[in-house]
Amino acid sequence: MFKKILIANRGEIACRVIKTAKAMGIETVAVYSDADARAPFVQMADEAVHIGPPPANESYLLADKIIAACKQTGAEAVHPGYGFLSERASFVEALEAENIAFIGPPASAIAAMGDKIESKKLAKEAGVNTVPGSEDAIDTTEEALKVSNEIGYPVMMKASAGGGGKGMRLAWNDKDVEEGFEATKREGLNSFGDDRVFIEKFIEDPRHIEIQVLGDKHGTVLYLNERECSIQRRHQKVVEEAPSPFVTPEMRRKMGEQAVALSKAVGYHSAGTVELIVSGADPTGESFYFLEMNTRLQVEHPVTEAITGIDLVEYMIRVAAGEKLPMSQDDIGIDGWAIENRIYAEDPYRGFLPSTGRLVRYSTPVEPWAGDLRGVDGVRFDSGVQEGGEVSIFYDPMIAKLVTWGKTRDEAADLQIAALDAVELEGLGHNVDFLSALMQHPRFRSGELTTGFIAEEYPEGFEGAATNEERRRVIAAIGAGVEFTHHARQRQISGQLDGPLPVTPAWIVRVDGVDHTVTLGDGHAMVDGHKVEGHCDWQPGQRTATATQPDGPTLGLSVTRQRPNWAINTHGRTYTVRALPARLAEHAGHMIEKQPPDTSKMLLCPMPGLLVKLHVGEGEQVETGQPLATVEAMKMENILRAEKSGTVASINAEEGETLVVDAVILELE
Repeated sequence: MFKKILIANRGEIACRVIKTAKAMGIETVAVYSDADARAPFVQMADEAVHIGPPPANESYLLADKIIAACKQTGAEAVHPGYGFLSERASFVEALEAENIAFIGPPASAIAAMGDKIESKKLAKEAGVNTVPGSEDAIDTTEEALKVSNEIGYPVMMKASAGGGGKGMRLAWNDKDVEEGFEATKREGLNSFGDDRVFIEKFIEDPRHIEIQVLGDKHGTVLYLNERECSIQRRHQKVVEEAPSPFVTPEMRRKMGEQAVALSKAVGYHSAGTVELIVSGADPTGESFYFLEMNTRLQVEHPVTEAITGIDLVEYMIRVAAGEKLPMSQDDIGIDGWAIENRIYAEDPYRGFLPSTGRLVRYSTPVEPWAGDLRGVDGVRFDSGVQEGGEVSIFYDPMIAKLVTWGKTRDEAADLQIAALDAVELEGLGHNVDFLSALMQHPRFRSGELTTGFIAEEYPEGFEGAATNEERRRVIAAIGAGVEFTHHARQRQISGQLDGPLPVTPAWIVRVDGVDHTVTLGDGHAMVDGHKVEGHCDWQPGQRTATATQPDGPTLGLSVTRQRPNWAINTHGRTYTVRALPARLAEHAGHMIEKQPPDTSKMLLCPMPGLLVKLHVGEGEQVETGQPLATVEAMKMENILRAEKSGTVASINAEEGETLVVDAVILELE
C-alpha cells in the first residue's frame, strides 16, 4: 500500500480523498493555487505545495508542476479527483514515465473513452446500445445543418472532449444550429483544448441514468447499481439519487451487463461511470442508449456509497496499489435510498446566474466530513469551503454537496428539506431555496423525471418554493410574534419606557404584500379568524429558529431584520414580513415608496465575467431578442439579448474586459 499520495485537485473532492486516505493511514499532499492558499483542503493535508496563480491553465492543469510536487514530497501516487487532469491520458503516461502511480484507469482506457466520437464506435462494437448520430467530427456550420436535417430535429451538438455540461447545445431548428455551432466549438476549445464537435439525435422525454462500475487489475469488473441524474440545468446535474425510481431489476441487470462489457473491452480498472440516456416514454425500459463513459470518480459518487456501503475512493486506492476486489457481483446490494443536492454559487432568483464573493456566513446542518459514508443520522455534507473563504470566478461554482440517506425515497427527501433549512449562506447568491423547492415538488415526489424537469416546471424562472394560505397564516403568526418579542427586548434597554409591557391586542402583518389580521394568544394566534397553534423559539439576536406545530411540519427558520421588514426563510421560500400594531398600520399606507431607477435602456452584465464578444456597434439598430454581447462566467458562455428594439447609443465596455455584476455594457436609445 502507498505511504503517501498527492491529490491533484482542489475543493470538496480534495477533502473527500484526504478523508479516506487518512482513515487508511496514508499521508497526503495537496497542491494549491494562489486562490486556494487558505482553503480547507490545504489545511487538511499533511503537506501542501504551491503550484501557481489562480487560472487553472497556469496551475491545476500543468502536469509538470504536479509531477514536480510528487518528487519534492516523495508522493508515490496521484489521485486526480474529477475535472482538471483526471481524464487526460497524456498525464497518466507522464506519471508512468516517472514511476508514479495513477489512482485511476489506464491511459489507454481514458484515451478510448475520452473521445466521444471514438467511444461511441467502441461501444457499438462491445454490444452497447448507442444513439443515432454523426460518425465523425463536423467542421462547419453548413455541414452541421446538413447532418442535423438528416438525423431529424431535435439534435444535440456536443464537443467531442466535453463533459460537466460544457460544450453542449440543444438545437430544435436550423436557426439554433446557426447560432450555436460555433459557440459549441469555442467552448470545447476553451475548456478542453479540442474544438471538434459531433451531433446526435436528442431523445425526447429523456432520463439520465448512469451505471457505476468498479474494476481491478486482475480482470474483475462489477457494476454498483445505477444513479438517476435527470434533474439538470443547462446539462449540469443538480440532483442525483440512487437507486432510480424508474429502473426495474431487469433494466438494472441489462444496463449493468452492458456497462461491464464496455469496461472490459477497453481494459478498464478503477472506478468509472457509464452514462446512459433512457426514453421515459418507453414503459418497457428497453430504450436506453450509451452517452459516454466518465473515466474517473463522479461528483455524485456519495449516493452510490450510501446505498452499497462501498467506499469508492478507498477501492480506487487499493486497485491502484494492485489489490484484488474482495467482493463479487452477488455481494452488491441496495440498502435504502440516497439523494444528493449540489449547492451552487448561483442565484435562481436572477435566472441562475453565477455568483461569486466571500462567504460572510456559512453554517451547515452537520459538520463537513463528519460520520461515515452516510454522514450523521443520514445527513452527509461534503464541502470544500469555509466561512470567510471566497468563491472565485476561476473554478466550478459548487459550494457543497448535501447527501441524505433514508430507508425510503420520501424519507431521504424529507431529510433534505430539513437539512437545507439548516444551511446558512450569506455573501453571495446560492440555490438552497431552489433545491428545497425541488425536494417538495409533487412531480419529483412521484418520480416522473426527465432532463427537461426544471425547464418544464419553472418556465418563467424561480420565485421561491410553492406555498399556500395555511403556510402564509403560520408565517403571519410567526412575524407578529417576532415583532412582539423584538419590541419586548427593546423595552428592557436602560432608559426606555418603564413598567410592564402593554398587551398589543391586534397586529396587521403584511406577508409578501398581503395583509393579515393577527391576535397573539398563549401558545396560539388567531390569523384572519383561523386558529394557528404552535411555538417559535426565536429570540432577538438569533439568526435561526424553529417553529413547531402540533398538526404540521416542523419549520427551520432563518430570521433576518431588513428594516422595516423581516425576511423569514423556510422550506425554500423567503417571505417578506412587516408587522405593525393595528393602530399604526392604518397610517403606513401614507408612506411614499422609493421607486427603482429605470435601467431598461441599458444592457447590464448580470454576473461577474469576461466580455468575450460584442455583437453590435454604436449607431446600429437592434431588434428585440437580438444578441448584443457574450459573457463568459465559470467556463460557460452566456448570450445577452436585447429586451427591446432601439439604436445603440454608446458602448461602455471592451471585448476581453472583466466585468462586475450590473456593469453597463452598452446603452440604447
